[in-house]
Amino acid sequence: GIISLISLAVLSYERCCTMTRTAEPDTTNYRKAWTAIILSWTYSLLWTVPLLLGWSSYGPEGPGITCSVNWHSKDANNASYIICLFIFCLVIPFAIIVYSYGKLLCAVRQVSSMHRGLGRSRERRILLMVVVMVVCFLLCWLPYAAVALLATFGQPGLITPAASIIPAILAKSSTVYNPIIYVFLNKQVSEML
Repeated sequence: GIISLISLAVLSYERCCTMTRTAEPDTTNYRKAWTAIILSWTYSLLWTVPLLLGWSSYGPEGPGITCSVNWHSKDANNASYIICLFIFCLVIPFAIIVYSYGKLLCAVRQVSSMHRGLGRSRERRILLMVVVMVVCFLLCWLPYAAVALLATFGQPGLITPAASIIPAILAKSSTVYNPIIYVFLNKQVSEML
């Protein structure tokens, strides 16, 4: 789950950098891509390994068919981890996504103000893509975060195992939606199909 959140943030930042860059991208140099992958996985490991070392713990999630952070433990050790996880693995990646897509949209608006006719339709298409990606991100991860926070800080038994199934499935499937949205809302890609 964490790697998917971080990957979405890295992809949005990379997409912003690629589309706002004035020079042609070097498609033969994979060093930047490998660096992004290694940093994404390292950041994710920094947030998952501490559970093995005693900062919070892993436990069954929902009806007990998957394993996740022990959301139901009420001690300070667990609560501090949940708060940090919420901030550093949901809020910050979301802020990066909003910043990157906002910057991309501003760049497209500047270009479209110079080229009135063609620029407006491209601006609308990119705006639609940005809005759909941000909404999908929120639809996938906010229910999961809300369930996790309610399970950690709410009344015991407030979140039943059955109630946690759909948010967990949405969160774990979030990386599937971003490429699909990009393919269908990116004119260059959709013209090839």
